[in-house]
Amino acid sequence: MLRKIFSNLEEYLLVYSLMFSVALVFGQVVMRYLFSSSLYWSEEMARYLFLWQIWLGASYATKEHRHLRIEVVKDILKTEKSKKIFELFALSIWLAFSIFLAFKGFELVKMLLLRRQVSPAMRFPMAYAYLSVPVGCSLMSIRLIDNMLHLIHSNNNSGSNMGV
Repeated sequence: MLRKIFSNLEEYLLVYSLMFSVALVFGQVVMRYLFSSSLYWSEEMARYLFLWQIWLGASYATKEHRHLRIEVVKDILKTEKSKKIFELFALSIWLAFSIFLAFKGFELVKMLLLRRQVSPAMRFPMAYAYLSVPVGCSLMSIRLIDNMLHLIHSNNNSGSNMGV
């Protein structure tokens, strides 16, 4: 049960947050045009939900092997073993950058918590909005490690099942 939830975590969060965002924006439009009033906090909430969707979406795209890639160097390589080594090298660089972003993101969140900065409309701690970066990058790092382990242990050395 927990394994299924974790393996589909980003997808669940993205689907439900999208449904909530659509309902929120639709409610705002209805309030504005039918009642000549508006929800003062809805645009800000939609913006922060969108931030979370971006970073969770990046992790989901990593899991599904859907990030854009330039494969000129990989296509030049002749042997499947060299392609696999190059793919591991590229994933390692990506993993290092993702871990770097996660650490720096957590530092920023910690600083925002200490300063007690809040959003203008909702008076919501800004640290929660910025938390999307380290959470998304941490999940992306886990997905990258999983991709690397799968590539290392795959019987098919071509890497074609990596979606690359």
